[in-house]
Order: sequence, then C-alpha cells, then structure tokens
Amino acid sequence: MRSLPKSLSAMLMLMLLGISVFAMAQNSAAANSKAATTFTQMKSLVGEWEAVQDGVPVKETYTLTANGSAIMVETRPGNEPAMITMITVDGDHLIATHYCVAGNQPQMVAGVPDDLQKGVTFNLERVTGMKTADDWHNTGFTITLEDPNHMTQKWTYAYKGKTGTTLFHYTRKR
Repeated sequence: MRSLPKSLSAMLMLMLLGISVFAMAQNSAAANSKAATTFTQMKSLVGEWEAVQDGVPVKETYTLTANGSAIMVETRPGNEPAMITMITVDGDHLIATHYCVAGNQPQMVAGVPDDLQKGVTFNLERVTGMKTADDWHNTGFTITLEDPNHMTQKWTYAYKGKTGTTLFHYTRKR
C-alpha cells in the first residue's frame, strides 16, 4: 500500500483542521447567540406543570433531550391523546414544531427571542399536514415565566378563516 506524499498529507491535515475550527466557531457563535441564552432559560421549565382550561385539567411535561439540544414538551389535556412540541436553537432564533392532535405540524419561529420572564413569542413559519387551508391549526404561542413555579402560555389559532386565542396558566408540580 502506497502512502501519500508528505506535502499532500500535510495539506489534508491542514484542511481537516480548518474544517474543524470552522465547525467549532459556528457552534460557539450559536451557543453565544441570544436564542441560545433564551434556550438556556427555557431549560428551567424542565419538569411537570398543570393547568385547568375550560374545566379540563391539562398536564404539561418538559424534558431535555438530544444531548441537551432540544426541549420536548408533552401536553396532555384530560384523558385526550398527547401533543408534542419540540423546541431547538437554530442560529439566532428558536424553532418550535408542534405535533398536534389535529394531525398537522405548525412550525413556529421566535426570530429574536426575548427574556423568558418578558415572554418568548413564536410565530407561524409554515404548517405541514393540513388537508385544506381552513383546517384548524396553531399560528403561534407565547411562553412567559412569571416566577419559578408559574407560567402563562398564550396560543393563537386559525380555523375556517377565523382566528382565536387560548390562554393557559400553569403551576409547577415537580
């Protein structure tokens, strides 16, 4: 088996080193972005929360997953099937994809996320899984952490050309 000439081998090593340094710089920039700071604040939501909406108890569980790079939110109203929302950092913004019991998946973005105590607002970027434009779907939400044990969520939605809002007041259980 032949080996590469030393100059080619050295050039390949420098290229690999350059690619590695570039990748680390990209990760470092993302880690230092305002979105990353807000995501770190959102990690404080990990645990179980409860609310009552129109007489129905709602349980919400926040779990850190994917080696700390994603927050999985499981929302279970009463005895209904659970919905999942995945929140991640993408450069200078946060992305939330909501897997709804309506069978669609709104993908929402917090462009320049603010402080969690002031509220982090996600707005609809696109939605997959809809059969018609009139299908019920979420169009955004805001999470505000009032104190370590109380959180408010304001969800907006559209259905048959009309819009609405649902407000949840959660209390931490664990």
